[in-house]
Amino acid sequence: MMKDCNCGYCMRGELLDKFGIYICDLSVSTLILFKEQSKRGRCIVAYKDHVGEIVDISDAERNAFFADVNRAAKAIHKAFKPDKLNYGAYGDTGCHLHMHLCPKYKDGDEWGGVFRMNPQKTFLTDEEYAKMIEDIKSPL
Repeated sequence: MMKDCNCGYCMRGELLDKFGIYICDLSVSTLILFKEQSKRGRCIVAYKDHVGEIVDISDAERNAFFADVNRAAKAIHKAFKPDKLNYGAYGDTGCHLHMHLCPKYKDGDEWGGVFRMNPQKTFLTDEEYAKMIEDIKSPL
């Protein structure tokens, strides 16, 4: 497996703790709860290896990655019942293949507007994060 010692998705620990909380491993990826929760239930699905682009993996690995994204999306829908789940694949500064799963709610602050990556508005207690993780893992 390819790893980068400066990457939170690869190394977890303190690097991941800056922005996310490990939930579980999926078939070819890791499911992470994004700490900034202005979009209740926002998660990240990060590929198991340190690759920068989806073109860097085989068709079978790509299909398995998207199956993981789909599995996580279903769990988020069951747990939080968003009106819409948006998907974002970014990585121009952190070049590790990953996808943001961003629930949106009609009564939310950005419904119908542009998604802000990290508005730094909503952080939860450890207990609230633990409950969210439990709610996400339950339907997995």
